[in-house]
Amino acid sequence: MSSLEIVEKIKELAQKKDAVILAHNYTRPEIQDIADFVGDSLELSRTASRLSSKVIVFCGVRFMAETAYILSPDKVVLMPDPLAGCPMADMITASQLRRLKEEHPGAKVVCYVNSSAEVKAESDICCTSANAVDIVKRLDAKEIIFVPDKYLGTYVSKMTGKRLILWQGYCPIHAMMRADDIIRMKQEHPRAKVVVHPECPPEVTDIADAVRSTSGMLRYVKETDAEEFIIGTESGIIYRMEKENPEKRFFPVRKDTICINMKKITLEKVLNSLEKDEYRIIVPDEIRVKALRSIERMLE
Repeated sequence: MSSLEIVEKIKELAQKKDAVILAHNYTRPEIQDIADFVGDSLELSRTASRLSSKVIVFCGVRFMAETAYILSPDKVVLMPDPLAGCPMADMITASQLRRLKEEHPGAKVVCYVNSSAEVKAESDICCTSANAVDIVKRLDAKEIIFVPDKYLGTYVSKMTGKRLILWQGYCPIHAMMRADDIIRMKQEHPRAKVVVHPECPPEVTDIADAVRSTSGMLRYVKETDAEEFIIGTESGIIYRMEKENPEKRFFPVRKDTICINMKKITLEKVLNSLEKDEYRIIVPDEIRVKALRSIERMLE
């Protein structure tokens, strides 16, 4: 079957099964093209929760599909590749977080949405990369535990002036970026604005023109007058940037900023997912209800 035939079959099945297809900004171009909605993880899950669609096909990584189920337990949530995981989310478990809480009784736990449902369930409040600074700023607590991303936590600490107890997790893609990479790219493209993700190390965020979440990056490049941009995040987002801003040019900080987990989702796997109702993501109710509470506190 050709790619075109697969795409037609996906559209036909999605309509027949009342399914909405969600794709993260880091997925393959062809996956973004077939999606009903492209965006960041929580934004997509919230969008799906407001739709009447019976089925959600989440093209991303596991914690994203779990979040979609947490917000929409009445819907069938499918993940085209069950092995598409997030290394950072896997760097902390619920039992590890419980032990950390025991070491700091009374501390409030802020949990980055890039974490498992079990970790969310052990947390007081969730945050995204876009709202983490505001969430921590407003939190009235003597001690704040921030999990799992040490680099986002470091950025939040700097922006709020609050000392955080950081878990030593990180995103391997963002962690590989260095100040030298930015300096080299600025020499090659002196007129370009540098916009990076707050999951990058401090030496990178400190010298960037802007630090933004993925959705924030998309707005920044659209609203800023510059014609060239150096992008410090997973390079898959550049496809959408070029599509939405054809008159502008975009360069990745490094050419190897590719998340293999995000790229595991293919057209063939999306078709298989719709044909066989695979692979269903379900979060047990005792975990889902607690995790939902931490997400709802953030939304409040």
